[in-house]
Amino acid sequence: MKRRSFLTTATLASAGLTTLLVTSCTSSTKNNEDSLPVEDFIEAFELDEETISSLREKLTSGKYTSEQLVQLYLKRIEAIDKNGPQLNSVIEINPDAVTIAITMDKELKAGKSRGPLHGIPVLIKDNIDTADKMQTTAGSLAMAGNIASKDAFVVQKLREAGVIIIGKTNLSEWANFRSTQSCSGWSSRGGQTKNPYILDHNPCGSSAGSGTAVSANLCVVAVGTETDGSIVCPASVNGIVGIKPTVGLVSRSGIIPISKTQDTAGPMARTVTDAAILLGAMAAIDQDDVVTLESKGKTQKDYTTFLDINALKGKRIGIEKKPQGDNKYVNALLEDAIDLLKKQGAIIVEIDYIEKFEALGQAEFEVLQYEFKEGLNSYLASANAKVKNLTEVINFNINNEDKTMPYFKQETLESSNEKKGLNDKKYLEALKVSFEGSKDILKAVFEKKKLDAICGITMGPACSIDMIYGDRWGGYSLTSPAATSGYPHITVPNGMAYDLPVGLSFFGTPYTEGELIGLGFAFEQASKKRLKPAFKTSFLK
Repeated sequence: MKRRSFLTTATLASAGLTTLLVTSCTSSTKNNEDSLPVEDFIEAFELDEETISSLREKLTSGKYTSEQLVQLYLKRIEAIDKNGPQLNSVIEINPDAVTIAITMDKELKAGKSRGPLHGIPVLIKDNIDTADKMQTTAGSLAMAGNIASKDAFVVQKLREAGVIIIGKTNLSEWANFRSTQSCSGWSSRGGQTKNPYILDHNPCGSSAGSGTAVSANLCVVAVGTETDGSIVCPASVNGIVGIKPTVGLVSRSGIIPISKTQDTAGPMARTVTDAAILLGAMAAIDQDDVVTLESKGKTQKDYTTFLDINALKGKRIGIEKKPQGDNKYVNALLEDAIDLLKKQGAIIVEIDYIEKFEALGQAEFEVLQYEFKEGLNSYLASANAKVKNLTEVINFNINNEDKTMPYFKQETLESSNEKKGLNDKKYLEALKVSFEGSKDILKAVFEKKKLDAICGITMGPACSIDMIYGDRWGGYSLTSPAATSGYPHITVPNGMAYDLPVGLSFFGTPYTEGELIGLGFAFEQASKKRLKPAFKTSFLK
């Protein structure tokens, strides 16, 4: 299975399991040579590797106020993201963050606590509407100035939980649905996000900024979105935890869309516990997103109840019998993980399913193009952006080509714009092959082998940032099966190869987030594979 920036019509048949998560590559707005040495900015950070629980303890004890936490994280963003290593993961700071923090402090002082996320600073991806002073642009200059009139439903839930949104994160432009020749983490508005482990390497995408920011301790947790791999890939290559929920568990209302079939928001964190806490605040039924009605009676208010160090005991875990790739270091990481799963009491079951997904790539891309056009036109029709439909986006990019398309073009936008409506026979046929076909394959594997989860390497180590040739991910990717079927997926840190993180995936049947969280937590606690980033300037240094 080969990884590319995204599916191309010409190469889908031979690309294997293709995914939708990567965008474009450019140089940073500043060169490392022009800035001070990286080590001058990697000073001891007093909130380094803090968790939601540890921050709550400090807030409750009075050691810190939320206002102080916000100020510390904003200072960290300035030092690490904008100066020093110039990670470029935060596209915009919330000018009201301190004011909101003061309000949260007053509530806490008055004895009112909204729960574990009360007063906790969080970053969210810049394709999620916030009805405040921040823009929502999907990283596109065509969307500059778009101030949402209404919070996305998931933002409403986060605010109700007491979250302080301190800013928005950069992403692969249009969530990596712009070009087939792109490199992850670049947007025309935000520039290139970097991998904090090795700065000239790729952060993956499209939730590049969220993954990098969490890993580099610019926040305690962040929100990403995924259509195919856009949460779990950046989580994997940035050495953190990412959860792609079942499609329907988390509302998509107010999120710039790609696919009504596959889109979902999800949590990104340094620990499984924190990801579970954030997921509990995000999951809810939204009358404006009819798919969430299917989650009635299947959601949990508190996913931390599944955090069990013995969760792997007796569980049947499916592992593809064919190697995912031929890199001996990555394969060794999987073998070590399998050994650990066995030691924790899991029953390893060999399965053969990967090749069955290879024929679905063309159909998936077809579905996404149709749904992107339909969904984006609907979003833009009522948004406060200067562009009102996909045609106007395309024309804006053409008229501003030197700024919007300096490294790669917009052939995916253009091919999507040529599609007809969602009643088109070609779309309906592709939907049946991709969506229903994926579910049929996985349902058969899970039932025949009596599996609790399927496991494997999430992604190989990050490729280099390459603005000429784009992303080159090698042979490792385990994103599409859960993405095309709408099934839940969690990735947790699984060690290092070439000084770069590699994640381990568990995915299961619909609405088994709790069980997957348990499996991920048990593996995390037994392995302790999360390592802080070193901010190396280059692979060769």
